[in-house]
Amino acid sequence: MADALATFGGTPGERRAVARAARDLADDGRLAADRGVEPAVTAETVVRELRQAPDGGPSERWNWWVGSLDVAYGGYRAFAVRRFRADGDATG
Repeated sequence: MADALATFGGTPGERRAVARAARDLADDGRLAADRGVEPAVTAETVVRELRQAPDGGPSERWNWWVGSLDVAYGGYRAFAVRRFRADGDATG
């Protein structure tokens, strides 16, 4: 997933943070239930959705998508990316 997110630039640390948030969203199962599609979170789906964001790097685009999911269905704010290591090092 992190490699697929390179399309949107950002640092490796930012892309890993978004990939972790996407994995958390997939594991949660909420999007699959809300959309009635399984699997609802794949690398292809995330890239397609993030391309619709107006601009920004991976985390800005991810947060735009998560925000739109929150407006549409509710309960998605927990999946927003709030922090990441800009230097590219892995975070715990």
